Amino acid sequence: MTLRLLGGLVVWITTVYCGPTVRTGQRRRAEGSGLYPELAVLGIREGVSPALASEVGRLTALLPSYAVAREELHQRGAPMGIKVVHRIAVQLGAELLTTRTRDLHRYRAGALPAGRELAGKRVGAAVDGGRTRIRTVIRKQKGRGKGKKQRRKFRVEWREPKVLIIFAMDRRGRLAPKSRPWIDGTFAGPDEAMELLAMHLHRLGAATAKVVVFLADGAPWIWDRLDWVTQRVGLKEQQTARVLDWCHAVHHISLALEALGLPEAERRRLYQQLRKWLRAGRTEKVVGQLSVLAWELPEEAPVWTEIAYVEKHQLADHLNYATFRRRGLPIGSGAIESAVRRIINLRLKGNGLLWLEENAEAVLVMRAAVLTQRWQETLEHVRTTMASDRRLDWHWQSPDMPAELKSERQIAPPVPQPTAAQGSQVDAA
Repeated sequence: MTLRLLGGLVVWITTVYCGPTVRTGQRRRAEGSGLYPELAVLGIREGVSPALASEVGRLTALLPSYAVAREELHQRGAPMGIKVVHRIAVQLGAELLTTRTRDLHRYRAGALPAGRELAGKRVGAAVDGGRTRIRTVIRKQKGRGKGKKQRRKFRVEWREPKVLIIFAMDRRGRLAPKSRPWIDGTFAGPDEAMELLAMHLHRLGAATAKVVVFLADGAPWIWDRLDWVTQRVGLKEQQTARVLDWCHAVHHISLALEALGLPEAERRRLYQQLRKWLRAGRTEKVVGQLSVLAWELPEEAPVWTEIAYVEKHQLADHLNYATFRRRGLPIGSGAIESAVRRIINLRLKGNGLLWLEENAEAVLVMRAAVLTQRWQETLEHVRTTMASDRRLDWHWQSPDMPAELKSERQIAPPVPQPTAAQGSQVDAA
């Protein structure tokens, strides 16, 4: 086999190969690829050394394109074609996603232990979505000819990658000094994103934190699933707080005043007054004043939609900004907005970028690991996980959280499952 090293050296090696126990006869399927045991001991997979795979993955996540990453590798003495760079990055990304999925299955089975990273700390958790263009192949290329009939046909659509961030806070509700946040995300549905949040809170030990603050904008898919997350993690009601982002709340007040059609000077004066009341935690006065101004307007008027929005979050205690500030809790979701910008907008969103979903999610996870300075520990976890099972399968489906909340089914943290006694076992390298 051919082996590529980080310094650009390519060597040919003859060694023992062990194929999978079952073959379908239809290329590589769910049974996975075979194994070169002697190379696997050194962490070499798919003909690439661990150091080269790490460098290719890191540069692919940081730089704006595969072509730029290829040029940077060439400057560092590791020349290779862009297809090779793409193949190595896709392979590493698939391993990261597979490892995450296996961690999620372990969490469901009660086999993922709770950590101590967040024990006794003040914790912030936020979720938000971005925008990325995804292409889906609907007709594969036929043969190797040229022309319109031979081209692959695909559909392009905007998709919302959902990003989450967990961070330790100081006494003022800001990112604690000398700490690193945890960032993750997925292109799957809202249930999958919120289950990822629950898993990370569990493995970091959020159940023993001093306080956990959930920050978000007004997206219903977030608020409708927070009860499921808190129950699944085992958080007590007095241990948590839920905050609607200050800027989004103020924006809806501005929209309500604009819908009233008031003169510019009057609208500005009322905006400053209502904004001041909102910051002081006097949300009932805000709702009351807006309702008086809109009294003669019909029920279908847009202003009533904005008033209902503010009133809904007021009744849910999401707007107690004065209390939040006294407790040293954040009132803005700047952390997640910054994460979306750095992870999604600066790499996955751009002119002419059309991603396959699996490649986009892989780059999202790799970029999150690099920017939070958790690249090496992430790769070590991946190598340990993939050592005994090299099959790549990162898809999963989460439970219907709103349906479970409406049912009588009890939602609780996963219960550890008993394991049968095992004899001596040697892990495959």
